[in-house]
Amino acid sequence: MSAGASVLFDAPGPKAKLRNTVYSLLVVAAVAAAGWLLYRGFAEKGQFTAEKWKPFLEAEVWSTYLLPGLRGTIVAALLSIVFALIIGMIFGVLRLSDHRIVRWVAGAIVEVARAIPVLILMIFLFAVYSEYDVFKSDDLALAAVVTALTVYNGSVIAEIVRAGIRSLPKGQTEAAVALGMRKNQLMRLILLPQAITAMLPALISQMVVALKDSALGYQITYVEVVRSGQQLGAAEQNTIPALIVIAIIMIALNSTLTLVATRLERRLRARKRGKGGGAVVAADSVITDAAPGVDIGKTP
Repeated sequence: MSAGASVLFDAPGPKAKLRNTVYSLLVVAAVAAAGWLLYRGFAEKGQFTAEKWKPFLEAEVWSTYLLPGLRGTIVAALLSIVFALIIGMIFGVLRLSDHRIVRWVAGAIVEVARAIPVLILMIFLFAVYSEYDVFKSDDLALAAVVTALTVYNGSVIAEIVRAGIRSLPKGQTEAAVALGMRKNQLMRLILLPQAITAMLPALISQMVVALKDSALGYQITYVEVVRSGQQLGAAEQNTIPALIVIAIIMIALNSTLTLVATRLERRLRARKRGKGGGAVVAADSVITDAAPGVDIGKTP
């Protein structure tokens, strides 16, 4: 153990090492026992028989249930992510406006949007769209899901954007203002390009949240992968295997999204290496309790 590491905590002695090993073995044993009990319970109910898993080898089952549901999940997630990024960027910048009334209005909208549960918002929007024929009947559920996810995730992304911009050194803003740059030039050319890289970890986490929350659409009859799995389970009398397959599909989707976004983040960081950059904004460090906005357009 290095000297620098030993400063942070006391190096465990023989007794502490033995105790930590025992605790680790106990945890592993407990997890294994819980897994065995779960497996045995499913096995006793016949959930692992070939009869219940055979439907997943049939192309008709995938084309009728799983693939349409998977397509619905991806469409809703992609649309909501794109719209949420746009809305979040706009309101994140508005919360940094020089005008107090703009900051207050943008802050109030963001706080209200963050406070409404996504499922309740979906149900409400679905009822409103149905009552006033805002969309075609075939698109009502999709519109409600995308709108609700956009409103909620856009409000969270707005806070991420605000935190990312505020994480940058103030000297850059002061230097740009001293050079006579306008507010839109400062934001577009100096702050946002650097903040995007700093915001990526938190943005990736929010994209995964949007993808997972799309499953809530089954409550308003939207055809997504969870609803398709339930319909498949009811039709084939294999609800548990169907939900297990759906869980695997969702894990694969989230892992793929995270992998793609992480590679994009590394590529952007590689481009900025040697040019300097802002601090990274972690997903759990988004500013949520500060006063709305900050004046970034005035010289000291």
